[in-house]
Amino acid sequence: MNRNVLKGSFVMLGLTALLSACATTAPVSTYTCPADATVTGIAAVQGAGEASPLVGQTVTVRGVVTLDAQPGLSGFYLQDVKPDADDKTSDALFVFTGTTPKDVKLGDVVQVTGTVKEFNGLTELDPVTAVTACGKTMLPLATTVTFPLTTPTALEAVEGMLVRVATPMTVTDTFTLGRFGELGLSSGGRLFNPTNGQGGTAQSNKLRTLRLDDLSSKQNPATIPYLTGTDPQTATRRAGDTVTNLEGVIHYANNAYKLQPTKTPVFTASNPRTAAPKDVGGTLKVAGANVLNYFTTLGSAGRGASNSTEFTRQKAKIVAELRALNADVITLMEVENNGEVALDDLVTALNAAAGKTEFASVKTGKVGTDAIRMAIIYRPDRVETVGGPQIDTNAVHSRPPVAQTFRDLGGKGIFTVVANHFKSKGSCPASGDVDMGQGCWNLLRVDQAKALLEFAGRLKAVDPDVLLMGDLNAYGEEDPIKTIEAAGFESLNKRIPAEDRYSYQFNGEFGYLDHALSSSTLSAQVTGITEWHINSDEPVVLDYNIEFKKHPECTATNCTSPDLYAPTPYRSSDHDPVLVGLTLKADGDPVIPVTVSATGNDTVTAGTAYSLTYTAGGTPDSVSVNWGDGSTETLAVGGGTATHTYAAAGTFTITVTAKRGALTSTTTKTVTVQAAPVVGKGRLVISQVYGGGGNAGTTYKNDFVELFNAGTAAISTAGLSVQYAGGTNTFSAANTFALPTATMQPGAYFLVQLAAGTATTGGTQALPAPDATGTLALGAQAGRVALVANAEPATGVADTDVLDFVGYGSVTEFEGAAPVAATANTTSALRKGAGCTDTNQNAADFTVGTPAPRNSASAVNVCTP
Repeated sequence: MNRNVLKGSFVMLGLTALLSACATTAPVSTYTCPADATVTGIAAVQGAGEASPLVGQTVTVRGVVTLDAQPGLSGFYLQDVKPDADDKTSDALFVFTGTTPKDVKLGDVVQVTGTVKEFNGLTELDPVTAVTACGKTMLPLATTVTFPLTTPTALEAVEGMLVRVATPMTVTDTFTLGRFGELGLSSGGRLFNPTNGQGGTAQSNKLRTLRLDDLSSKQNPATIPYLTGTDPQTATRRAGDTVTNLEGVIHYANNAYKLQPTKTPVFTASNPRTAAPKDVGGTLKVAGANVLNYFTTLGSAGRGASNSTEFTRQKAKIVAELRALNADVITLMEVENNGEVALDDLVTALNAAAGKTEFASVKTGKVGTDAIRMAIIYRPDRVETVGGPQIDTNAVHSRPPVAQTFRDLGGKGIFTVVANHFKSKGSCPASGDVDMGQGCWNLLRVDQAKALLEFAGRLKAVDPDVLLMGDLNAYGEEDPIKTIEAAGFESLNKRIPAEDRYSYQFNGEFGYLDHALSSSTLSAQVTGITEWHINSDEPVVLDYNIEFKKHPECTATNCTSPDLYAPTPYRSSDHDPVLVGLTLKADGDPVIPVTVSATGNDTVTAGTAYSLTYTAGGTPDSVSVNWGDGSTETLAVGGGTATHTYAAAGTFTITVTAKRGALTSTTTKTVTVQAAPVVGKGRLVISQVYGGGGNAGTTYKNDFVELFNAGTAAISTAGLSVQYAGGTNTFSAANTFALPTATMQPGAYFLVQLAAGTATTGGTQALPAPDATGTLALGAQAGRVALVANAEPATGVADTDVLDFVGYGSVTEFEGAAPVAATANTTSALRKGAGCTDTNQNAADFTVGTPAPRNSASAVNVCTP
């Protein structure tokens, strides 16, 4: 990299401007270092590569202190007073002082002896054995750097040196501002995801990027840097804001080059907040909003608010956002899938804020089996529903799309809106639908797009004007969107100017995952579209969560950041809402077809109630269900939930039929009924959990789960699974172990050997011969273990397929009032009574003690009634 200055050019510390103004001669530096030392040039220590050629060697260097960062970074920066003339080698070095800070000041010339070390890519001296003060000198001129860089490692040539960034920079990443006090900056404006449509590549984006740090590696800073102020109502630093004339020292940490500023950066609020979305025109407005896990069930395995305080804060922000949209119909993503409970709570809050009945909801009940669902709310004084909601039950969907037809009460136009939420890009599989440049599960999202098109085709039978809304987890130029466009739908987002076309930020790159696509007949009736940037541009630290913040209910030692929460729309979610304007053509009364849809779990245990959620559209005269086992039932015509208990195991096809006159519609759902795992008194239980296997200081090499037949008759393990989740993680297929088929007699144990630890000093003894062997890795101190009647990931302790559940340590899910106490590397959770004590109270039923694994060969312990 060309530094654009002469090495060895200096200015007098603190006198640069004065000397320039007076045209005087700079004072001569005054310093003297020991003459007998063998001094290595700093450039020789740095070398021309990414790592020092002198790693592990003890060297003595001399230089001027350009930045004392000991309070926050435990070290200071030293720049050679006699730089070399090679632009490929840095003339500066980081001196790590750790917990023994040195008395150095800016402009001091010091001689330092220490060992050359590469610390996660940063060349430094550590440990330091001697620091000798020599005097003072002038600071070197800052080296000029420009962006984009020529190579990803171009800043290696100025690592540790004073630099001036000549290129104006734009804030493109605010995600870690509150947590680590840093911002992501980029040249040439904000960064866009390469598949969003604005051009660029991942490689070119990297060349445009620099991180601005706060002279500290500490988390949750007490004063968050670079904000516009401290008033929670207005404090922010938005992506899109700009900064010029940055000066500082180049540092390297966390796999990134960072500027540690020596001059306070001055930002321009180039992208200020707006109080309302841009005008979209029209006589009717439709919005799509991701409400980021709006859960009334608090502490739901990491989803939504953890407690009532957070929920109150979350609700206030969501209400402020939705009311400010001023939309007539709003599709919602990430509402808790608990029937109408969460949705009704939100609608009640909206109406309370309005002081009147402003919104009503489309009633669908529970939709699909995912923890979250889509929902639709509307203003009954502006639109009316035409027929009932329709749900696409195609099994390809991660979350079934929900559709509703509306009539504009003013202009009498009719249109249908569909709320969608495609499979996310994360939770990648080990093989198959892996990330090929568009995130994981792209092939699945394409299949979901095709199924959505089939659904939309059926909806057009009522009215051809169809609007597809929602979080499709695909950027604008990715395959799922192209699939929908190829079928004749217009991506309305592409009407938005390219620089404003985004709704989400990930790793400092922006794009739009939240879409509005119109059928060909509707496009001409669209008057405008905007994405209201109230979330993706805002720092995460402004959200409703209280962790890490100075809040009375955050009592941990890391609750040190200021609480800048305000009940405003800003950072109410991680996605920006989308708003579409419509002026609909008047339509006559449509012929509403009779429709029916039904959703429910794929499996159930015999003797346990099975719930089927159904919807019926087209005002049917009657709705009935045939449960497939000879039982039939007449259902309410308006939709709802029907329950049935199967007496025996088997596979059954449920048929729901809706009729109106001569018109008939049917839908089917296949359910597999598992045999009841318990015969006689008692039941199969988890009798022991151990997660310290192979850890330091342990006896056993492997984790294990022990099962026990606490009943009075034999039990089969056929079809059952053992599942594990950490303290806040959800249960998943990756952490599910399907048990082999075995018959357990009353009082018998069954040992499931799991993952082995990796500590070189841990685990000296193998478990007794296991009855089954899996690879689940359990937490040594805390976790949740579920015994499930099938291999489907459990939704939690309340899942009807869960046969037994043990939460231990610091977890939020458990049976009863409290979890089992925390275990350790040398202790396990043991069910009392050798497995017989079972009152569905984890804390009372278990004790923590020395692991004692038992297998099917162990002596039986038949429980007494």
